[in-house]
Amino acid sequence: MSIQSATAPPTVRQPRRRPAQRREGMVGWAFMAPFALLFLLVFIVPILASVKESFFRQVAAIDEGCANPLYGCTTGAADEVVTSSFVGLDNFVYVLTSEMFWSGVGRVMLFGAVQVPVMILAALFLAILIDSTVIKRVTVFRLGYFLPFAIPGVIAGLVCTYLYTPELSPLSEALGWFGLEVDFFSTDLMLWSMANITTWTFTGYNMLIFLAALQAIPGELYEAARIDGANAWQVATRIKVPMVRGAAMLAVLLSIIGTVQLFNEPTVLAVRNGWMGPGYTPMMMAYNTAIGGQISPSGVGPASAISLVMAVLAGLLALVYILVQRRLAK
Repeated sequence: MSIQSATAPPTVRQPRRRPAQRREGMVGWAFMAPFALLFLLVFIVPILASVKESFFRQVAAIDEGCANPLYGCTTGAADEVVTSSFVGLDNFVYVLTSEMFWSGVGRVMLFGAVQVPVMILAALFLAILIDSTVIKRVTVFRLGYFLPFAIPGVIAGLVCTYLYTPELSPLSEALGWFGLEVDFFSTDLMLWSMANITTWTFTGYNMLIFLAALQAIPGELYEAARIDGANAWQVATRIKVPMVRGAAMLAVLLSIIGTVQLFNEPTVLAVRNGWMGPGYTPMMMAYNTAIGGQISPSGVGPASAISLVMAVLAGLLALVYILVQRRLAK
């Protein structure tokens, strides 16, 4: 017998899984299967399809079966003369060098830099107010603040179009009583008119995120603070706000993603204000490139490239926010 084999530790045999454990594992996979299938179909497959399409561009081609293409082809459907051509990275080069795209990105960044902090602070304030003993009918206030989130973005845009139209707006009439003439559709105020809509819509949603985090704080902390003589303001600023830091990160990340996808409000307002153009925001540019055909080059390929660039930009913004948040937490 060799020395190595004599000193080697005894081999520990792994216990074999019992049939009951295997059945539990299969039941778990069975419960997870519907979610995994839907996640694959509605998330992974569209992303892969978008990545594939971003390397192609739809170009017009002469139908060989057409006798006289100068006067139109009558031998087949119209889409038979449009083909997809592999263009490599040309769609991404077009997006990254487009002045319209970067103008839209600039508007979205300015929009998010102002609207997101205002909305998050308002949501945090409302959540602390509802969680305090000041509010008696909590359910009524919670439902009232959340209700705007249940209104579709298109409907909210239409309602605010009415409220902003100078000839119809009660807001403009009320401001006129004080000698103020405000054009909510002007080039200077349009961005903030949209910010008002999104803040009204999503503040209640973020409030619920903060409220769930506040209600998870142990009540013993509040009792200990009151025994030590802390007043309501000190409890709110020194216990509640620091304890909802994780919820704040989630709310801000969701708001960043929502800001990058800004589409409903500018699309509705652009119907009334043609000067906004088809590329006021990057998502409007992607839509009008793919569907409307108002931007050249048009088609699914360039639109997919716009969407992918914006997805990467949203990821970078979220990463920067997380790094800054961790640095401040230290």
